[in-house]
Amino acid sequence: MYPVMEVITGAFFVLAYQVFGLQLELIIALTLISLFSIITVSDLKYMIIPDKVLLFFAILFIVERLFKPLSPWWASLTGAALGFSLLLLIAIISKGGMGGGDIKLFTLIGFVLGVKGLLLSFFLATLLGAVVGIAGMLIGKFKKGEAIAFGPYICLGTILAYFYGEEIVQWYYSLYI
Repeated sequence: MYPVMEVITGAFFVLAYQVFGLQLELIIALTLISLFSIITVSDLKYMIIPDKVLLFFAILFIVERLFKPLSPWWASLTGAALGFSLLLLIAIISKGGMGGGDIKLFTLIGFVLGVKGLLLSFFLATLLGAVVGIAGMLIGKFKKGEAIAFGPYICLGTILAYFYGEEIVQWYYSLYI
């Protein structure tokens, strides 16, 4: 798994440079990709998103957003609050169907992306997780009610939302106009 993740991480680093160029936002993108590489391996292998990893990256993102804040300045705070609240509500309603690591991760994602990016990230992560989960059940890889690692889908959905969010939203609107 590790060599594959190294190649994927490198590819995402190149993609981040293509999307953002040499701007401050590139540093945030590279930090996010680094976090997601760690989380993907940890969640797939151990079904856990470590608090120490999230705390370390939270400090980095706070510092980075001081130098490259979202507009308006409070967008990071409202994104974080919504990320926490939305996932906590889901965890309560589903009686533990969402792990604490997922809640904290979406809090961090909300801080980095803001509300719009967070909501698109959540939608894409849920869509990707559902498609893979259903396909896995159809081919017998997953059983109904069995826990699956949601972290990798959160990571991929967030990368798509962060890199291509505006394009995805414009494409979606074009379907109805």
